[in-house]
Amino acid sequence: MPLPDLHVAAIALVRDRRVLMVTARARDVHYMPGGKVDPGETPAEAAAREALEEVGLVLDPARLVEAFTVRELAHGQAEGRHVRMHVFLAETDAAPVPSGEVGAVHWVGTADAGRCPPAGVEVLRRLAASGLID
Repeated sequence: MPLPDLHVAAIALVRDRRVLMVTARARDVHYMPGGKVDPGETPAEAAAREALEEVGLVLDPARLVEAFTVRELAHGQAEGRHVRMHVFLAETDAAPVPSGEVGAVHWVGTADAGRCPPAGVEVLRRLAASGLID
């Protein structure tokens, strides 16, 4: 019996043709700022909540634009488990600052795909195909 997908939401904050990603404390893998969608929460609400928790950005869920959803093998999870990530385009002039479990923020492009889990690689591919990042 297949494992259920992990439902997550993330923001894609693009500046100067690069997208914001984070690394967890003591880890070297680049992730999109985001996390699990809690019961009773919409994916946009989850993305906004996680942006605040991870990088200190206050975002209005109603102003987030859902760009796409990716489904890929989940990094660091049981064999065969997939993550289904709703990716929202976000806009803010505020500076992201690592907080909570996040150790650092990074502005990345497709050249950094080797440091990303499968879902992150697919997000980079799609953002590049849309002409948003290099």
